[in-house]
Amino acid sequence: MEKRKRSEDKTTWATGGGLMMGIGIGFFFLQGSPLAFVGCILAGLGLGLIITAILSNSPKEDK
Repeated sequence: MEKRKRSEDKTTWATGGGLMMGIGIGFFFLQGSPLAFVGCILAGLGLGLIITAILSNSPKEDK
């Protein structure tokens, strides 16, 4: 199996994107419940890690 170049591998963007999404959603709950804010961050991180795992196992297209 051929490894992708680091500049071509965008799967790690899903982890950061999920984390940023969790922070953004968490800000809506921050005033009501700080634990919901932390929960949203963890949920976004988990979602990003799941998406990263799915993308890293998907077949890549040859150009």
